[in-house]
Amino acid sequence: MGRLIKEDIFDPECNFLDGALLIAMPAMADPRFERSVIYLCAHSEDGAMGIIVNQHAPHISFDELLEQLNINPPQERISMPVINQSMAVHMGGPVETGRGFVLHSSDYYAEDSTLPIDEGVCLTATLDILRAIAYGNGPNQVLLALGYAGWAPGQLESEIHENGWLHCPSDADLIFNPTVENKYERALAKIGINPSFLVNDSGHA
Repeated sequence: MGRLIKEDIFDPECNFLDGALLIAMPAMADPRFERSVIYLCAHSEDGAMGIIVNQHAPHISFDELLEQLNINPPQERISMPVINQSMAVHMGGPVETGRGFVLHSSDYYAEDSTLPIDEGVCLTATLDILRAIAYGNGPNQVLLALGYAGWAPGQLESEIHENGWLHCPSDADLIFNPTVENKYERALAKIGINPSFLVNDSGHA
């Protein structure tokens, strides 16, 4: 994996990284995660789960997804907000790619189905939030993804030690901004790193 001359990329005794962003190192071997930026929704001794925030799903739109789920029936489309036509669907990761996960601002909360992650970001994975978005009653900021990235206990820590990932604090604009093309560079800039300065030979930090 890529090598960064930096001490203490991950300290196992520090707090877990839920609510942070993972940034793939340039030498990431798995093409599914190449140049990916992942928002970590959960991280504990039991493993980790996150959503890729900078990969669009190439073959489906939000409107088409609603139609497949019968949330947006033809007779009701005329009353649907225009946002349905422009909202992108993201590839959240390689696990459960047929299931939708919605990262969103904390102005929307559904009892028993919304997981608050940090001060401004929540995760909901039920049809109710898609229905709310479709009818204009959803949260102000939304990232809809199919699938998620998952790690077994200790796996993410091992990958970080092997210089597979960097991490940085998240912010709502980076997560929810619909322009995905520069999120990788923006995430690296949050920790003061220029991608051209990363060392790609294998080894430990």
